[in-house]
Amino acid sequence: MNTRFSLLRLFLLIALAHTVQAYPEPGKFLRTDDLDVTKVIPAAPADNSLATAADIETVYQIQKRRTPEMVALANYFAEDSVFQYDAVIGAWFTAANLPRTAEFFLQIDSDRYAISSKGKQVWQRPRPPLLDSRIKPCVHLPKSGSYPSGHSTQAFLWANLLAEIFPEHRAALRERAELVAWSRIIGGVHYPTDITAGRILGDRLAAEFLKRPAVSEALADVIAEVRRVSAKEQAAAVSP
Repeated sequence: MNTRFSLLRLFLLIALAHTVQAYPEPGKFLRTDDLDVTKVIPAAPADNSLATAADIETVYQIQKRRTPEMVALANYFAEDSVFQYDAVIGAWFTAANLPRTAEFFLQIDSDRYAISSKGKQVWQRPRPPLLDSRIKPCVHLPKSGSYPSGHSTQAFLWANLLAEIFPEHRAALRERAELVAWSRIIGGVHYPTDITAGRILGDRLAAEFLKRPAVSEALADVIAEVRRVSAKEQAAAVSP
């Protein structure tokens, strides 16, 4: 019994260690009190405002024009990952190939989530289907507030940081972030003003992260890893 208990305890400790690694504690690069979201983006429009009425009508009109391809796109980006930017960078841009890069962006997102979630808690804006029964989401409807869009914040933050690693793709990375943001409106779970706020916040967060020496050091490691893998992929592509 003691041996079985010890093995079970060891298994649980290993599982816990993997959980901690998969979901790092926020605040390594940027703490929640380093940036006041309410001073970076405008206040969320009131539920009964003209801005929200225009928001809802935009979401509804896009819903009426949704194609199967648009639905597929919305669902693809609903499960967000920095490695979905492989469409810009290349098929070799994967977590398996780039473990240090994966670790870096996981920490960035942990810090980002803690900060952007504060905005959702402050404004608690109901998502489109909760204000207008005509809106039928085609992706999972999160329980969190709608403003600002976390996916959009994350997408523009990632695009800015990836541009530090792949400056030659800066414009294309930006376009990819815009596509991610719009996919949330296509999905019926965000308003246009949500994704605008996410873009503003994502850009500001990127600027704040890049001021941190620890981020510069981590980026240097990521760039070195990316160059090694990229060179290996290029060599393999030209080999007979």
